[in-house]
Amino acid sequence: MALPPYDPNFALAVAYFPKPKTENDQEHDEAVSAAMVAVDLISSARLKIKLDSVYTEYSAQYLVDNAAGSTGHKLTVKGCLEFALNKGIPKAEDWPQLGSESKPPSSYKPALVSMKGKVIVPKDLEEASDLVVHLPVGAKLHVFNPHIELQKDAIYCGPSGERASYVGLRDGIIVGVEKIQGKSIATVKIWYKKKFRFLKVAMSRWFVQYAVGEPGSQSNVGPSHLLVDFCVPRLSID
Repeated sequence: MALPPYDPNFALAVAYFPKPKTENDQEHDEAVSAAMVAVDLISSARLKIKLDSVYTEYSAQYLVDNAAGSTGHKLTVKGCLEFALNKGIPKAEDWPQLGSESKPPSSYKPALVSMKGKVIVPKDLEEASDLVVHLPVGAKLHVFNPHIELQKDAIYCGPSGERASYVGLRDGIIVGVEKIQGKSIATVKIWYKKKFRFLKVAMSRWFVQYAVGEPGSQSNVGPSHLLVDFCVPRLSID
């Protein structure tokens, strides 16, 4: 199976999916995903405004271990960023590696890098596109199979009317926007199956989802753009 060719004039797709409505992705950990994307945003932002002279890795595991308890809720990219900006965060070398089951003794206090600034939440895709000119923008991407697996060098448009399995929302970073055939296409770095991968995503594509076998059911997702839930760490150089 191949992906349908990119059609810049195809704006709204309707996707049908069988039960269960979402795939059970055993490789996805929401906390790890949020932490990995958050530290990548921080590292990129600090390098962009020259707070770091080279790309510096900060500890995603530290956020997994500490940020959730500070909010009482499941970790999100925005929550991780707010924790890091309020409390500081150690470099990756100063805390156990991601996935490590061993914890440092309670007496161990890592050197925390101070992060001054605030988390900006763009209200829509247009505002996110404007901000990405200056800084990478955190986002979530609606992921479908088999489209995500067949992506390769094509433009990701989500479903195009064919039956598809909805994987769910995955954390990512919009690193750039370009025009292709007159339409805005985002380059997105998403955390998927325990690693980062890059996709070209059609920013103008909308979709609506319905569950197969449920007459009269309401749409389960949508109408929605493929990219949603934006956030940006705006760091201060003072």
